Amino acid sequence: MRKMLQGQTAIITGASKGIGRAIAELFAEEGANVVITARHEGPLNDTAEAIRASGGQALAVTADSADPDAPSAVFKAAIDAFGEVDIMVNNAGVGEMFAVEKTTDDHFQQIMDINLVGPFRFCREAINHMMPRGEGRIINVSSVNGTTPICGVAYTTTKGGINTMTLNIAMRLSGTKIRCNAIAPGVTDTDAARAWAAGEQEGGGEMLEFSDKYTNTTVPSTEPIDQAYAALYLASDMGRAVTGQVIQVDNGQFL
Repeated sequence: MRKMLQGQTAIITGASKGIGRAIAELFAEEGANVVITARHEGPLNDTAEAIRASGGQALAVTADSADPDAPSAVFKAAIDAFGEVDIMVNNAGVGEMFAVEKTTDDHFQQIMDINLVGPFRFCREAINHMMPRGEGRIINVSSVNGTTPICGVAYTTTKGGINTMTLNIAMRLSGTKIRCNAIAPGVTDTDAARAWAAGEQEGGGEMLEFSDKYTNTTVPSTEPIDQAYAALYLASDMGRAVTGQVIQVDNGQFL
């Protein structure tokens, strides 16, 4: 049976662990050449080696998504290795839990640069690459915090921005075969989520009381593969008629 992403090339940021790694591994299983990025070279190379050991094609490119030069460098590496880029997954990001009154200008700007400005630049690079062919898929990893903002003010603001940017790009590209969507993970079993639940993310646990107040905390967390399956749906022909959507994957915890 033909694999769903056979012969296609996908760039996935923040792919050294967690949701990004799960997406990279699943895409590679489905036949994609995966170009993975992250800031830390060691874990990134471990992910690439694991994918290759399983028979997949993977290229690791160390990059910081907040770096203005990262998108062009990553796309150049992908094009040099595989010719074209078909899929862009913006997964890189950081969480934080500072309440508004304790958020400094510098901190707010730092989170913006990583979580929103970086994905914007990668989206722009992807669109400029895809428009001449009139075909491609962009998937942004948002969060349930884009609509239920229970974490830090900077983090939640970036995720609301990701949702709006996704819709704006889809509108701009409507009528083409370039689709732009987002997935919005709920609490997912990753290192970042475990730190959040323990009050160990930057900013501490002050905002944690709102998770009990505004969510159903009795619902089980999702697994990284659950988010990867949603990304695969949007990246493959299964989602060929879907654009401008934010698909919430949370086991109903944030209904």
